[in-house]
Amino acid sequence: MDKGTVIGLVVGFGALLTANYLEGGEFHSLLNLPAFLIVIGGTLGATLISFPLERVLRLPKLIALTFFERSTTEDELIEQFVHLAGKARREGLLSLEAEIANIKDPFIQKGLQLVVDGIDPEMIREILENHIHAAAERHEHGYSMLEAMGGYAPTMGIIGTVMGLIHVLSSLEDPSKLGGAIAVAFIATLYGVWTANLMWLPLGARLKAKSRAERAFRGVALEGILSVQAGDNPRIVREKLGALLPRHARGEANAASPSAQQSPAVMTGES
Repeated sequence: MDKGTVIGLVVGFGALLTANYLEGGEFHSLLNLPAFLIVIGGTLGATLISFPLERVLRLPKLIALTFFERSTTEDELIEQFVHLAGKARREGLLSLEAEIANIKDPFIQKGLQLVVDGIDPEMIREILENHIHAAAERHEHGYSMLEAMGGYAPTMGIIGTVMGLIHVLSSLEDPSKLGGAIAVAFIATLYGVWTANLMWLPLGARLKAKSRAERAFRGVALEGILSVQAGDNPRIVREKLGALLPRHARGEANAASPSAQQSPAVMTGES
């Protein structure tokens, strides 16, 4: 579970609701079904016009992805390849076939299978780089849609407010109800800005960050696969892959003593 996403949503919505309460407002005063339908329905409608239907239908899955983290850390990835490099040097590349079934990451599975099959290193690099590029494009389809929704929502909120004000101005017989009616009209703008800046845009940014991290993660995995195929010493593999990590993660990877890393790490991954 990605705690940052959960905490961010709770803090964001909680702060706004708490501020409303401290100002003397009541929760039910923020509830308005017509405004909700205009903002949410209008945003989804505009998204359906802008993007293919099959992509929009994946919206719940995209949102769910923001709540989960990769199960394998950079340290575990490096130690995984250190183990594989040692095994390949001792027993040969064909011995890696027994390890493939224990690896959950399809990208690493595919790369190791190409190594076992004796494919040329340049061909392996080309194949795996194509997979990385294709995955990045799929990810872009997801977060670009959320970013677009973040642009549609405030506009839909303004449309809802204008519609509400039209209704108010057409019913001026009772001035005592004018203030409340205007307040209700502006709820649509609140919904539009609220959902855009606490849901669609932040979730899109989160997916973009995860996509970049995944691309970097698979780049390290690619170099690990080629190092294993080249027969590099496990110590060299650790140094080579550790140098590819971001500065904040590099210290953690290099802090581990080689003598303390003889047993293979748990091999898990993200498809």
